[in-house]
Formats: sequence, C-alpha cells, structure tokens
Amino acid sequence: MTTIARGTDTLTRDALTVLQPGFTGTTAPDWLLRRLGEGLASVGLFGRNIVSPEQLSSLTAQLRTERPDVLVAIDEEGGDVTRLEARTGSSFPGNHALGAVDDVELTHAVARELGRRLAACGVHLNWAPSADINSNPDNPVIGVRSFGADTGLVARHTAAYVTGLQSAGVAACTKHFPGHGDTAVDSHHALPRIDVAADVLQARELAPFRAALAAGTRAVMSAHILVPALDPDRPATLSRPALTDLLRGELGYQGLIVTDGMEMRAVSGTYGIEHGSVLAVAAGADAICVGGGLADDETVRRLRDALVAAVRSGELPEERLADAAGRVRELAAWTANGTTGDTAPDPGAGLRAARRALTVTGGEFTPLTEAPYVAAFTPVANIAVGDETPWGVAAELSTLLPGTLTGSFTGDAAGTDALAAAGERRLVAVVRDEHRHPWMAKALTTLLTARPDTVVVEMGVPQSPPRGHLHVATHGAARVCGRAAAEVIAGA
Repeated sequence: MTTIARGTDTLTRDALTVLQPGFTGTTAPDWLLRRLGEGLASVGLFGRNIVSPEQLSSLTAQLRTERPDVLVAIDEEGGDVTRLEARTGSSFPGNHALGAVDDVELTHAVARELGRRLAACGVHLNWAPSADINSNPDNPVIGVRSFGADTGLVARHTAAYVTGLQSAGVAACTKHFPGHGDTAVDSHHALPRIDVAADVLQARELAPFRAALAAGTRAVMSAHILVPALDPDRPATLSRPALTDLLRGELGYQGLIVTDGMEMRAVSGTYGIEHGSVLAVAAGADAICVGGGLADDETVRRLRDALVAAVRSGELPEERLADAAGRVRELAAWTANGTTGDTAPDPGAGLRAARRALTVTGGEFTPLTEAPYVAAFTPVANIAVGDETPWGVAAELSTLLPGTLTGSFTGDAAGTDALAAAGERRLVAVVRDEHRHPWMAKALTTLLTARPDTVVVEMGVPQSPPRGHLHVATHGAARVCGRAAAEVIAGA
C-alpha cells in the first residue's frame, strides 16, 4: 500500500533532516548553507575541516548563523583517531590506554576535558566512544580504539566515557553496535561477519552497550557487520532485528541511532548508498552518516531524493522517516540548550593518563643522554585513523634530546635499512601492532640481533612478548603517548 505523503515540503525536509553529510574545506560551502535552510539539521566534521580551535569555532558559528540548532558532529575518539589534532597528534590517549590504567575516574576526566574542548569550539555530538571488545587480536580496524578484551572492563569504561563527555554538554555516540571487536575484516573495505551464538553476543558484545544505555548515551552508532545470530541476511545497519527489535525493543533504547559511514564498502559495495540509506532508515536508523569520502551537494541530493522516492513508493513508511527526523531534532534541541555541567578545565588530564598507561619492561635501564636514531616501522594506517596524523616518539624525543634523527621503514628490508641509517647512534625502534605484521617482527629481530641495546616502543596493542633492552608499551599512538614514552627513554 502506497503511503500518502503529508506534503512535498515536509517530506523533503524530513529526508534532509536525517542526513549527516560532510564537506571539504575549512569554511562552509554555499551549498551546505543552502541545505541547512532547506531542512538539513546535521553536519559532520573531519580532519580536513579543521586547522585550529579558533578556525573551528568560526566554522561552527558560520553554520549556526544559518541554523541556530544545527547538530555539529565529529569523529573525535582521542588517541589514534583524532580530528581536532589530525595534523599534530592527539593530546589525549585513546581507549586502550585508558583501559590499561583501569581507573574509571580518570576515563571520566579525560572524556570530560575532551568534551569541554569540543563544546568550546561549537561541536556537540561526538561519534565516540567505541564500546567494541577487542576479542580478536587480528582485528585490523579496532585495536587500540577498544578499552580492552575484558567485557567488564570495557563496559565500565564505556559508561565512564559517556558520562564524562556528556557532563561537558557533548552528546556521546556509542559505537559500533552490536560490537565490531570480534572481526578480522575492516568494514571500510568489505563486510565483516561475526559468527557467535546468541548467548555469547548477549553476554559479551552487548554488555558495554547496556552500560552505555544505562549511563544515558544520547546516540548509538550501528556497525556494518553481519551477525547471523541476529539477522542472517543483512548487516546490522540495515537490519530491523538488530536496530528495532534488539536495540529499541529488548534493550529499550529511545535515543538517536546513527549509521556508520554509508560510503564504506561493507554497505555501498553491495547495496549502494541510496538503497542502503533507505534500508537503514526502514530498519530503525535515524541519522545517515555520509561524508568521510563522499562530501558534496550531489551526494546529499541523491540521498534526499532516494528517501523521498522510497516514501512515495511505499518502500519506506512515512511515519518511520518522520520519527527518525524527530529524533534528530530532539537531540539538536538538547545540544542547543547549551548543557554544560561540570566543565572546569583539566588541561593535564591527557598526559596524566598517558603516563599512567605505560607498561615498562626490561632490566636496569640508564636513560639516554645523547640523541638517538628513531626507526619507525610503519604499517599501513587503517582508514579510521588516516595517514595524515603523525605518530611515534621522534618528535617528542627531539625536544628532550635535541639532534634526534628518525626514519620510517617498511617491508622485508626494513631492519637492515634501519641499521644502515642509524650508523653508530643508539637505536630506538618504534612498532605498531607487531603481532599483526610478520615483516615488522622480522625487522625488530634484525635490529635486536645486531644491536641488543635497542629500545623498543610498542604503540599498538602489545600482544607480542616484550623484547629489547627496554620495552615500553604505550597502548596507543597519540602524540601524548609518544611524550610519555620519550620521558622514560630520556629520563625526563
């Protein structure tokens, strides 16, 4: 039966309201401002849109001139995934470092300070935290974005992060429902599949989301993963059993459901972004995130028209689209009220957490007093992290030991190339998820065989046994983690 639309203008505005598009540039383009006037209610920001806090504040003010209650969202996890500090590295350690410390008050303080900085720049929806349990050490996309592999630990820190962020007036968007941790495939590239029994899913994956819901998370982000225990046919983002029956019904969640990026291949490669967006809203999603890769007016127009056409054909119930748009406006109203809570500045929270997160292994160590050579064994960054954000310890060591030199190495010859480049200097080897990269493990063996006094810094998940004269596990590659490691190496 064909649904009778309430009116083209209302229908079009609702279709625009459920979109969360991105754009290019550091000022809002004319097409985006025009769409805000037509009904668009949300905008997503990425590293390409941000140069400085002052510029970001000007940008969000520009958006609010066109629409005062616009919902400005960002993918700012801290740690490896940063948009505020994409060009320098984050001032905050990520989830894995916070989980390694296991102090929920510290997690709350870090999230609150991050939220305070976002709110000060006019951003009031953060696509964070990741509530995924790092149950698969070969996971190529979660890793240090997870608080850890223990269900209880992940649950309590997810709740602490949500309350900390929202105490600063920034809505948390807990992700990636129903849990992206037990995958060996990156959903940016293909469709991951999680083959676990329903009771395992309930006891493990869903526990952190229950904690987030109990903590009052204002938004939840769906995952582009196939979970046959929930739905054997469609990924969670497009699955009514996952979003409506489980999240809304069984778990009783009434806040905003946001999709992960619809241009990710797990959805776009099979369904296309237009049909995928229609299916997502029909399944129970309220906001369509798009703009990490597709960031133009044509994309907005295509998705708007697809939603309108689906309502007119009866594929998408008009009431479902109206309900989704209403939830977006409800969250926009919450953020527009300027809820701030406890937002006293705590500028040292990030470094304090990074220092406490270090795991230092080895015998008696004499700090370096002369500038070393830092060999960074660099894997291909996953898309969520991006390759524009610097990482490592060289920059921080340079401030403590002026004259420090560095180079980046990869592939089978990485170890011998690093030895040749270092010359007679003391070596500091920096790795990231050594356990996932055989070439990296081989390179490290080459260095340690030739130079047993090499200092090793692991900035990923420390799954491999520690080795080296000194081994420092930072549990993340944020700039602040590099600073904490450099302090140990230089005895600062």
